[in-house]
Amino acid sequence: MNDVAIIAIGRNEGERLKACLRSLPPEAPRVYVDSGSTDDSVAFAEGRGVTVVTLPPATRFTAALARNAGLAALADRDVTFVQMVDGDCELDAGWLDRAAATLRADPGLAVVFGRRRERFPETSAYNRMCDDEWDVPVGEAMSCGGDALFRRAALDQVGGYNPDYIAGEEPDLCQRLRERGWRIRRIDAEMTRHDAAMTRFGQWWRRTERSGHAFAELAWRHGSAGDPHWRREVRSTIAWGVALPLLIVVAAWLIGWWAGLLILLLYPVQIVRIARRKAREPGVSPAFARSLAVHLVVGKFAQAKGAARFHWRRLSGRRGALIEYKGPEARQA
Repeated sequence: MNDVAIIAIGRNEGERLKACLRSLPPEAPRVYVDSGSTDDSVAFAEGRGVTVVTLPPATRFTAALARNAGLAALADRDVTFVQMVDGDCELDAGWLDRAAATLRADPGLAVVFGRRRERFPETSAYNRMCDDEWDVPVGEAMSCGGDALFRRAALDQVGGYNPDYIAGEEPDLCQRLRERGWRIRRIDAEMTRHDAAMTRFGQWWRRTERSGHAFAELAWRHGSAGDPHWRREVRSTIAWGVALPLLIVVAAWLIGWWAGLLILLLYPVQIVRIARRKAREPGVSPAFARSLAVHLVVGKFAQAKGAARFHWRRLSGRRGALIEYKGPEARQA
């Protein structure tokens, strides 16, 4: 563990941050970067012997900026690997050994990540969807999430995270790593337990809106050189969240209400198609498959709003603020 450091980031995560910091091995260099918390996050981290970096109050807080600040705090430390972890996640006890061994065995790997699980998937349909989202295939990957073990030399080579992103900073980083010839891999190992604390539709909507913002920005910035998945998501958002609603209105106006209704039926057809496909996956119940399908289709409207927000800010020259789905009561829960 002498060559592994850990960077945790957070803002008003309350008990979740305490669980996160308790899960970090004390023998590793640990840095906590705080983005304007008003709770006792900083005091608790200092009490745990963790190096604390507090971003100035006037800062435009982003996860990318916080992680870069953590990397800067490690500038004089001789570490080979850096584990990034969000403040609402607990690190699995066996993760760092497995992940570091994987990076040591393959010099071409820049990033290794494992299974991120939702801590309370049974609490709400939204938490359950998060847990399903985290379960990506084992093997070579295009990008990672917020929790991952990085080779420090690779991070230094690409200049770390892009602080301009308010969402999607990890896919952007991984894209730049892959352009330099580095690879990313998901391994079959438990990594972290995440606490989304999503119990309300509004929280899910905001989180989905953020994903639409991220896909729009990633596709715009990287174009055809980027992950084709980003462009597919943007096209899907435009089709289901913008073009089809407009077509319904135009058809109803020019032809008749029945024409708009016929086109509207494409939405339930799409829900049934997604639900059937999802239900064929091992361990997926028909009820969850139906719930996920409904949310994926409805989510296109939230993603459209997020994409529109990105392009409006881009064209108007305004800087975007974080799209947060956890309110103060959720962070302190």
